[in-house]
Amino acid sequence: MTATLGAQPLPAATALDLVRSLQPADLADLFPAPILCVDLADAHPDDLTALAARRPPLLLVGVGPGADSGTGRHGDPGRGAEGALDVLLPEVLRPGDDVPAAVAALDRAVADHPEAAVALVGLLRMTPRLEPLDGLVAESLAYSTLLAGGDFARWLAARGPRPHRDADRPLLRRRDGDRLVLTFNRPEARNAFDTFTRDALVAALREASADATLTEVVLTANGPSFGAGGDLSQFGTAGDLARAHLVRTGASAGAEIIRCPHRVVAHLHGACVGAGIEIPAFADRVVAAPDVAIQLPELALGLVPGAGGTVSVTRRIGRRRTAWLVLTGTFLDAPTALRWGLIDAIEELRQVPASP
Repeated sequence: MTATLGAQPLPAATALDLVRSLQPADLADLFPAPILCVDLADAHPDDLTALAARRPPLLLVGVGPGADSGTGRHGDPGRGAEGALDVLLPEVLRPGDDVPAAVAALDRAVADHPEAAVALVGLLRMTPRLEPLDGLVAESLAYSTLLAGGDFARWLAARGPRPHRDADRPLLRRRDGDRLVLTFNRPEARNAFDTFTRDALVAALREASADATLTEVVLTANGPSFGAGGDLSQFGTAGDLARAHLVRTGASAGAEIIRCPHRVVAHLHGACVGAGIEIPAFADRVVAAPDVAIQLPELALGLVPGAGGTVSVTRRIGRRRTAWLVLTGTFLDAPTALRWGLIDAIEELRQVPASP
């Protein structure tokens, strides 16, 4: 069984026969190589549609011509026969990127983190069919599940304990007429997103939503980076993962942006990693400086995005490009992010002053 799985593309009919033949006892054999590549040359749409209907616990990669755009609100949602596939090549690549090298990168990612990879693609398959708030619940359930997994435990043991550095004011507020400017203010930690920052942001967004005199909320950041992602010093500190899920969904910055009746604008610069892109991607408008560097690195920890990225990023660029970013940990530059629709404009950073 495992000899037929892997990075070698198979004809669509052969891939479908393989998936149909899977038995419960075979599932353990799918690991450590839960990837199936499909050659799209001469692939019959009925075979691809039937493949989608099986929902196999595999990363399904389509290789070859005929890929549609597969984007979110900025393009075709990709619901045709090729909607069966989790990643399409060369669709997700930049001009000049090598398709065989991309397949090899996906193969390595799945081999290194099989449980997280399969959880990711299963989550992304359902996310476009869910309301955004429901998608956040699904993401949190998957995230808590993986926090209990062996892959994350190994990463945590290798990293070792880290001290947490508190900030007196992790989020600054400034009222500017009918605008509220919210500025992340942990520059010494590259604005790593910790629980204190989350709670301050959620509280500020809730207050903003209740203020009928506001028309716009602006998200910006002090220091060289908009956000370096979740604060690693707090990873693995939740003792009760069921309760952690309830906290994560009950105090979600992404959910508050979705609910906010005012226009939300995010100004990005520097590193926008993990939560540093997942949260601002919920905004109505995302403006990035030319130096922006975007990454979703959670798979390397044995996790999926946990700050709303499977919803926010997918809504902007589609699930297949989101899968590619998470599975490979690829950095996305500003021109590519603009072309894909992850950001709406590239502008030189103009520092938005916050209250002292």
